[in-house]
Amino acid sequence: MILVKTEMGQQVLKDRSVRLTPRQRSAFILFDGKRSVAEVLAAGMGVAQEDVDQLVDLGLLERSTASMSEAAIASAQPASLAAPASAPATDDRSIQQRYQDAYPVATRLTAALGLRGFRLNLAVEAATTYEELAALAPKIRSAVGPEKAAPLEQALGS
Repeated sequence: MILVKTEMGQQVLKDRSVRLTPRQRSAFILFDGKRSVAEVLAAGMGVAQEDVDQLVDLGLLERSTASMSEAAIASAQPASLAAPASAPATDDRSIQQRYQDAYPVATRLTAALGLRGFRLNLAVEAATTYEELAALAPKIRSAVGPEKAAPLEQALGS
């Protein structure tokens, strides 16, 4: 997911009217509409997901309209073009609906891995399309096991 500064965020950056920790300020500066949350977290400045969440909660950052339009474009594609060939014919959910069903399952599974699944969790959180999330499914399956991954595969429709 790509975040950008809001109008209020731009103003806070200039006048420092909202008190931010040094880590939060460093991360805040990095959100330029080009870097994903995963890239900013991986920059190695000690920034945690909680810091990013707080910046969003304060209204200083919002989801990029470019990443939202990419998701809209992906969901607007006919299912026959966007669906993988292995998708069962009985599943009539749209690609967007499958993504919306699978995303919370994937985040729950990877979050339960703790530090062992930190990078995988970041990759899941960065996945903004069905295809990206489906590409991570084998890694999630190998990390949590086939039994725990079954709900994810069902949500993805595979």
